Amino acid sequence: MGPGADGQRRDVLAFYMLAGFAAVMYAVPGEWIPALEPLRLALLTSGLGAGLMVMRRIGKAEPIFFDGARGIALLAFSSLAFCSVAWSVNPEVTRFQGVELLKLTAIYLTLVNVITTPKRLAVVCGAMVVGAIVTSIGVINWYIVGENMVEGFRSRWVGVYADPNHMAMNMVLVVPLAVAFLARKSTPWVFRVLCAVSAVLAVVAIVLSHSRGGFIGLSVAMAMWAIREKRRMQAIVLGTVFVAGLAVFAPKSFWQRNETVTSFHEDASAMGRVYAWQVASRMSLDKPLLGVGAGGFRYAWFQYAPPEAHRAYVAHNIFLDVIGELGWIGLLCFLVFSG
Repeated sequence: MGPGADGQRRDVLAFYMLAGFAAVMYAVPGEWIPALEPLRLALLTSGLGAGLMVMRRIGKAEPIFFDGARGIALLAFSSLAFCSVAWSVNPEVTRFQGVELLKLTAIYLTLVNVITTPKRLAVVCGAMVVGAIVTSIGVINWYIVGENMVEGFRSRWVGVYADPNHMAMNMVLVVPLAVAFLARKSTPWVFRVLCAVSAVLAVVAIVLSHSRGGFIGLSVAMAMWAIREKRRMQAIVLGTVFVAGLAVFAPKSFWQRNETVTSFHEDASAMGRVYAWQVASRMSLDKPLLGVGAGGFRYAWFQYAPPEAHRAYVAHNIFLDVIGELGWIGLLCFLVFSG
């Protein structure tokens, strides 16, 4: 529930800032337009949105909506991450991570206070869908020219999309949103075209990332959308088109990499995940309550890794990452928020 029935008239400027933030986070213009880099548009739009929301609340003597237990758990989680500087294996990295988490918490609280109507939610989701077109084109272009490939064949892009797995996860979020807009009769035809383009390009970008997790996540997300869609036949048709297109156009290397799931012991990347999970387990056994500090997973790696693990990896599992870095207390806060 939102903080009021008249949400459409509240925080208009803050809402526009949030819509701009959603578009900027996907299009990342500051990463590929040098003149925009100093402006830090993501920080600017999110900061203005949060500031305008708080100023209006103070001016109107209205309370800030904390989203119940979820919001309180998120505040506790980000505060714990920031305080973990005191026991972190790398205080400098933890301080940076703590500040970033506090920023994200401020953005979340701004969202739940400003996105108060279905129309506003649709606008912000639409900004994400349109903004993703830019990143998808960037990923596809890098693949075509063979530029900056990971492992020689995995495409990515700039900024937060420099990691193929992170890029794929962000694109996975866009596809069901775009398809949902396509399925709505009330969606204007021009925006339907944009959604169709965005969905197709996002799927191509996911395929070119060769991310196994991205492929599985996309499949699960589309299945969940089809199950929840009231017009079941339309969902089946769209899902069939998606699967057929993926089967026809995905490169051979995509299927070869996904087939390694069944023979993960022979795959260095897959074994890196196994080692990372072992490291998380040993961190938890050693420091069960508070972990090694936010962002400290890779820096504590060699204290807990088995002898055969010569390279430090990220956790590749958000729950194990949290339990390793912030212990069971951090995991409890995170589960209350996400659950």
